[in-house]
Amino acid sequence: MKISRFPRVGSAVMVGALALSLAACGSDPGADPSGEGSESALDLSGELNGGGASSQESAMEAWRAGFQSQNPDVTVNYDPVGSGGGRESFISGAFPFAGSDAALDDEEMADAEAQCGEGGVVEYPGYISPVAVAFNLEGIDTLNLTPEAIAGIFAGEITAWDDEAIAADNPDADLPSTDITVVHRSDDSGTTENFQEYLNTVVPDVWTWEPEGIWPIEGQESAQGTSGVVSAAQAGEGTITYADASQIADLGTAHVGVGDEFVEYTPEAAAAVVEGSPRVEGTSDHVFAYDLKRDIAGTYPIVLVSYHLACATYEDAATADLVKGFYSYILSDEGQAAAADSAGSAPLSSELRDQFLPSVEAITAAG
Repeated sequence: MKISRFPRVGSAVMVGALALSLAACGSDPGADPSGEGSESALDLSGELNGGGASSQESAMEAWRAGFQSQNPDVTVNYDPVGSGGGRESFISGAFPFAGSDAALDDEEMADAEAQCGEGGVVEYPGYISPVAVAFNLEGIDTLNLTPEAIAGIFAGEITAWDDEAIAADNPDADLPSTDITVVHRSDDSGTTENFQEYLNTVVPDVWTWEPEGIWPIEGQESAQGTSGVVSAAQAGEGTITYADASQIADLGTAHVGVGDEFVEYTPEAAAAVVEGSPRVEGTSDHVFAYDLKRDIAGTYPIVLVSYHLACATYEDAATADLVKGFYSYILSDEGQAAAADSAGSAPLSSELRDQFLPSVEAITAAG
């Protein structure tokens, strides 16, 4: 994970005018992280526009609905343009908040800090979900796949479903000789980067490409966004893809090899990876990025950690209050439960939320 290892220092550049029509009072939207009594604590109105990671789309729908029900004069819009598009729009000032399946790298962080100005950037994991290795094989719902097999398949080295690398760990499966069709993301995707990071970390001798948001292999089938790759995989027999587990519909899924066992994806097994991973050292107080450990026994190692991005300081109080209020709702018990129910994501632990919430509560207007 390429992220800055030195302390962040906010520049004097203020955020440019944002394309929002907002009105809000000077209340404290983050005063009640539990979500209880939040309707009386908030007095907000206006429109808040953001976007980014498509993996967060289902969760965002739940968060938007819950927050707007508590604040009926507020409209929150989220455009699932992909992580790359979300980061670009946040850095340019077009989005006052964004979702990204990868932490800002050094160059992006420097540009974002210049845009945000005083206080710098707020960045924390707001959404954790397993990335499923999902396939379409008639009559087969699950398969055991080692990291070597997964990397070999997506690298194009294992090309048939009855290959010994697959059959050896699935003696009871009636594997066809069907050709394997890999479906990957066509857009700049944090899910792609997370998936490649897993492969490059665990089996670097098989997956030799450096992790990035753009898929490195040409000639394979591709589609836009999470829903796009899932639809493409559903449309053809013998397909395989990687996608946020909450959106894989009726596709079959892999149990992934970790040590001597094969682990089924669950939100709890994915969240345990973050709980057992260290925070990157040398970042600012408001930046919570993690070096994920992919080999913890009993955990599901292909995990998507999707970050929420905001500025610590906005040019006007209306923007600051709306972003702070919305992000405080997301971190509340109610917000986390809504995402878990709607998207199947892993609720953040109270320990992690206690770490992130002070940074959200510190969001303010330039003085």
